[in-house]
Amino acid sequence: MTFSLIESLVSAATFVLATIGLPGLLSLMALSVFGLSPIPSELILPLAGFLVVGGTFSFAGALVAALIGGMVGAYAGYAVGRWWRDRITGMGIGYLRLEAKHLERVDRFFDRYGELAAGVFRLVPVIRSYISYPAGTARMEPVRYGIYTFLGSIPYTVVLIWAGMLLGSNWVVLASYLQLLDLPLIALMVLLVLYLLLQVFGVLAPGWPPRRARPSAPKPSTSPNPPAASPPVR
Repeated sequence: MTFSLIESLVSAATFVLATIGLPGLLSLMALSVFGLSPIPSELILPLAGFLVVGGTFSFAGALVAALIGGMVGAYAGYAVGRWWRDRITGMGIGYLRLEAKHLERVDRFFDRYGELAAGVFRLVPVIRSYISYPAGTARMEPVRYGIYTFLGSIPYTVVLIWAGMLLGSNWVVLASYLQLLDLPLIALMVLLVLYLLLQVFGVLAPGWPPRRARPSAPKPSTSPNPPAASPPVR
């Protein structure tokens, strides 16, 4: 018996959806959009579509539960970013320290592109689960944030549920082949952790492509109390 990361996630999501039903779908989507769930919405929603074909869910029920769960997770992430803005300033190690100037850049970005970011980034895998935090940190107006988040979530949710419906029973066959992605995913995670650690310890400079960090120039030593001038000799 071999271990498959993807198949394990699919099995866990299927168990929750089949056992708990629509509340399970709502909960999984809330955790996924909040960024805490190891099961991404790219797996949850097609599975929900598969269960729609099997008669477990209705399409309308699955769509409403998924959208409500996504909004719950989106507002939870927004609340963390908004209420913890002052607490997270100064957190981090080395180049990864979050400073006030970084938050100012986030503020300027959301002042200019807040609606676009809240809506369009909901269509981008992975990023859609974490755009809530900077939106809250920038104190984007809550109602506008919710409206554009909801509008951006609709096509993404509909397409993935529909994809699961089209796959039907072939979803199970497809899931067995997804284990081919295990090694690339694990390798990618290892490289990402290594890259971050090298930044933390000052070996690499932040940014892409990777480059060695330049040693910081020593600061000239200055005496805090310069010696008083001696009186002139008469």
